[in-house]
Amino acid sequence: MVFNCTVIARFRGVRNALTALALLLCGLCCSPALPQDVTPVISTDHGANSAAALKQHYVILVSLDGFRYDYAKKYGAKNLQALAAAGATAPEGMIPAYPSLTFANHYTLATGLYPEHHGIVANSFYDPQRKQTYRLGDPATVTDGTWYGGTPLWVLAEQQGMRAACFFWPGSEAEIQGVRPSYYLKYDDKLPNDKRVEQVLNWLRLPEERRPHLITLYFSEVDHQGHEHGPDSPEVAASVQVVDKEIAALEEGLKKLSLPVDVIVVSDHGMAKTQGDWITLDQYFPDAGAFEKIVGSELYAKSEADAEHAYEGLHGKSDKFDVYRRAQMPGALHDDSNARAGDPIVVTNGPYLVRFSAPPPSSSSTPEHMPVGMHGYDPARVPEMKASFFAAGPDIRAGVSVPTFENVDIYPLVAKLLGLDIVHLKTGAIDGDLRPLALILKDSSVAPPR
Repeated sequence: MVFNCTVIARFRGVRNALTALALLLCGLCCSPALPQDVTPVISTDHGANSAAALKQHYVILVSLDGFRYDYAKKYGAKNLQALAAAGATAPEGMIPAYPSLTFANHYTLATGLYPEHHGIVANSFYDPQRKQTYRLGDPATVTDGTWYGGTPLWVLAEQQGMRAACFFWPGSEAEIQGVRPSYYLKYDDKLPNDKRVEQVLNWLRLPEERRPHLITLYFSEVDHQGHEHGPDSPEVAASVQVVDKEIAALEEGLKKLSLPVDVIVVSDHGMAKTQGDWITLDQYFPDAGAFEKIVGSELYAKSEADAEHAYEGLHGKSDKFDVYRRAQMPGALHDDSNARAGDPIVVTNGPYLVRFSAPPPSSSSTPEHMPVGMHGYDPARVPEMKASFFAAGPDIRAGVSVPTFENVDIYPLVAKLLGLDIVHLKTGAIDGDLRPLALILKDSSVAPPR
């Protein structure tokens, strides 16, 4: 991810201008910040927390990328297990949206919408209407708010007078609905984990009028090690201990602050050990000319006739994958209405690697790199895709286990904890529902039908 910021201040009259300037100067003088040799915090001036926001508790939403639902138990993550004992967890996992990819699911967690509804349908994809390709490593697309649908939690908070901070989260670097978080950073994967935790605690040390009530925090290394070495490797075991240590540091720091903070720890997806060699689709359908664009294994046919031709060329050719016309995708995948998903769509029946064509022959003697672990699969076909969920804090009941639920339900949970209105969203109703998680709340008089 790459962030881009414009510090925006709108003043009405001299009195408002002076008030805003005083707040900004206060921030520059007394706000604890990261050391100068690392990515700096960027501030967007939305003024002070509203009177209503000041009455609310705080939520830290932590993402452990690629942290499979069983990793905490499998690798003895004692601090996460203690968090679960002090609060709530889903022992059999949380179901990610399809496809179970990083950008798609982080933005689903942030909006309560399935990818087909919020528009970030994969890490990289093509938009036939825009005639443009979104790529996770491309600053021009990642920072362009017009790609993003829905109302992310940080936008929701800011719109309702509550300050928010994002320590990395897909989408948080873009101006969405004209809004950015009050505090955020450009993505830097090399930024030390302890500095991330330190900054979160520093945000909570700010004067209460400027203190963010919603904070997101992101760690990536479990996912990295899972891809490189596989979910059963010593490297993944070690990375689990690394992030578990940071959870302990966060909890210890929160105890010293004595603030009412609910901590929710989630992951975007799980990880499975890959099986076999690449599935190379042009072995079954070699006509690349039928497609306007190919992005990885996503196929964007030039016409209805070309889409049907490709479907017929791929359908039934292997027991390792199924192929669907987009409109006929299984309803449980929630992936049948957005042209960004492509048409036809290939869905593997196991943890197989898929591409349309092999790379050109290389003169190097180095063998083609193949990830040992991968995600992106249908959780119903590959249960290892299930994600983690832990929550604890003053508003969470202790020792509660909930059945498996969908990750779209995190959005209404966070909104409830922060007292944010999600009934009157400009972007329409969400896909999530609070009822599957109502049991974990001390105030369980919640969760009307969506």
